[in-house]
Amino acid sequence: MADVTLRDVARASGCSVATVSRVLAGTRPVGAETARRVREAADALGYRPNHAARALRSRSTGTVGLVLPQITNPFYPALVRELTHALHADGRAVLLADCDDDPAAEAEYIADLLSRQVDALLVVPAHEVRSREAVAAAAARVPLVLMDRGCGSGVADSVAVDNGAGMSLVLEHLAATGRRRICFLGAAGTVSTAAERRGAYEAGARALDPGAPGRVALGDFSVEWGRAAVDEVWPARPDALVCANDLIAVGALQRLHQLGADVPGEVAVTGFDDIPMAALSAPGVTTVRQPVAELAAEAARLLGRRLSGDDGGPRRAIRLAPDLVVRESSAPGGTAAVPAGDARSGASPAG
Repeated sequence: MADVTLRDVARASGCSVATVSRVLAGTRPVGAETARRVREAADALGYRPNHAARALRSRSTGTVGLVLPQITNPFYPALVRELTHALHADGRAVLLADCDDDPAAEAEYIADLLSRQVDALLVVPAHEVRSREAVAAAAARVPLVLMDRGCGSGVADSVAVDNGAGMSLVLEHLAATGRRRICFLGAAGTVSTAAERRGAYEAGARALDPGAPGRVALGDFSVEWGRAAVDEVWPARPDALVCANDLIAVGALQRLHQLGADVPGEVAVTGFDDIPMAALSAPGVTTVRQPVAELAAEAARLLGRRLSGDDGGPRRAIRLAPDLVVRESSAPGGTAAVPAGDARSGASPAG
């Protein structure tokens, strides 16, 4: 059976080929009744657009490249899902690459996606410094938005959670429950999320205990490190473990259970991100919830404005306000979400 063409849809709807093209491509406004007739005819005939031909005509492929540091981190599949939905709503498809936390591989994937003529890029950089050159070069060629992590001021548009605000929520909660001997289990290196959360802990914990900023153990964002970190800090008998993400917190809880520690009676444990594992853990992990759907929506919005030519101004840095979700790992007897203000804490040109 021959493919259904625009001419077939035009004949069935009683409209011109040009009108049918406008309706199905969404390039220009068309009357509601006309648009209805065209879409009904296209559905009845089983019309499917030829994206390759459209790309040749418009020099747009309708695709966005997405480069992640490590898809095995449970935070990123949720982000990919929301991004896919947000971009699909704008008529765009996603090409996904996972660089496995390797900046060299990340640069190769970015180059490969550009060679495939993607219209834009979304990047969660693998490294604060070593990702910068490839990201900056790509941002000079196509609209590019950094998500979750940064790689230097002014490199590209960016959207991420306010890590400092999230850590403040954790410390305020622990102070309210009487915790004072607090210890931070984080990730080493210069990844912006690791550095921002560690810096916010050190700044805020000083108000609870002058010695708290020095009680820091650094490894990576993994369950395995969470278990090992407990062995490193447990001799000091902290009464709270502030973990830089939920994977570390889950590992810490596993090791504390093996040691026979009472959680939260003897020691509280908190995480960051609110991945599904945090709610399923026993006990459930008190954590900072990232607004993943809004993160994806803001990234898609920034890309859309750049692609449409509506925003030729300076790079924008958007920081989203998180929520604190209190669970049994720090407050026995119930689970509650504590709001942390407006959904967006600010949007300003990145200098």
